Amino acid sequence: MIRTIIIFLLFSAQFVQGQQIDQDLLRIKKRMDSVKQFSASLILDLDVPFIKMPTKTAKVNYVIGQKMKFASDDFVMLPKRGLDFSLSEIFKYPFITVDRGSEKRNGRMIKVINIIPTTNQSDLALATIYMDTKAVRVVQSEINTRKEGSYTLMMNYAQLKDILPAYVEATFAIEKLKIPLNFMGKGTSIDRKKMRSMETKTGKIKMRIANYNIKY
Repeated sequence: MIRTIIIFLLFSAQFVQGQQIDQDLLRIKKRMDSVKQFSASLILDLDVPFIKMPTKTAKVNYVIGQKMKFASDDFVMLPKRGLDFSLSEIFKYPFITVDRGSEKRNGRMIKVINIIPTTNQSDLALATIYMDTKAVRVVQSEINTRKEGSYTLMMNYAQLKDILPAYVEATFAIEKLKIPLNFMGKGTSIDRKKMRSMETKTGKIKMRIANYNIKY
């Protein structure tokens, strides 16, 4: 019995090592890497049942190999992670991919894959990536982390040729924000009674992105 388990583990290890990264994902990564840096202006709306926050404006800056940086003159409620659509977090550590087939969205075929890290160094537990392989870009990502919960990114693009989105909607767990709710900028109000009564505290950040300044 023990010998059988050992043989199975050895076979599994060889199988994982022999796995190749999904080629469509690599094509998208190569296209993203052609963008060396960019900046853009954001209009953000927070969708949380117990928080009323007026529309905010902000700036985003990105340099290849680094995380996206967001800045605003007023306080903006942003999750610690979950807004980066550059794929840099995913490619930081080794992983394998599993093809989950395709589905049709808005008349286009979308390929679905799972990304599974092969090292405990990664905080990523599992990611599901939805790819428009003809347009060579990601339209949705569902990220599950080991320590900071899960989040989902939905991305819409202004034109078929665009690699950077014009609209991003991030869904996340409020509990993972770790931001004092009594410090949320001008014009914000919190319904604490409603907040305490909710069993599942999730929210959305809706970002409209414009005025891209891209350097290739």
